[in-house]
Amino acid sequence: MITKLFNRRTLLATFGAGLTTGTSGLLVPATAKGLAPTTSMRGGSNNYRPGAPIVERIGGGGFWMSGTVRRAGDGMPLAGQRIQIWAHTTEGHERDWHSHGATLTDSNGVFRLEMPQIVPAFGQPHGHLAYDSGDYETVFLRPVMRSAKDTSLEAHFVLQPV
Repeated sequence: MITKLFNRRTLLATFGAGLTTGTSGLLVPATAKGLAPTTSMRGGSNNYRPGAPIVERIGGGGFWMSGTVRRAGDGMPLAGQRIQIWAHTTEGHERDWHSHGATLTDSNGVFRLEMPQIVPAFGQPHGHLAYDSGDYETVFLRPVMRSAKDTSLEAHFVLQPV
């Protein structure tokens, strides 16, 4: 015998409970409200060069650095934000000027810059990124790659207004 699972009363009660719970935020999926700002990583500012030029590509390319930039609190994507990128690569050390470049975020807060393959420095393949435009607090990141054979690396910024 099949039991009737829903009748009008249970359907209304379930809908009412779901509406109440959804309104209170208990069942609503997580949103960007209250999104905490990114803190600078240790070693992120090593060999930083203020004013690195905005470039189409660093060196010969072959490796992609990408990510997003959002505003703390509401998570709004931030367009037109300057992200500086540098690393120890097959074409130079992270302290070399030609190993530095900057790019701007698009309308969705996404950035992407091609550069030479990152190679290990101090035992770890890693990149350096900085938000340093001035509208928000400066943040330095130093993400480490899983493998020196990786051909891309992502880093995400959540920025706090100054």
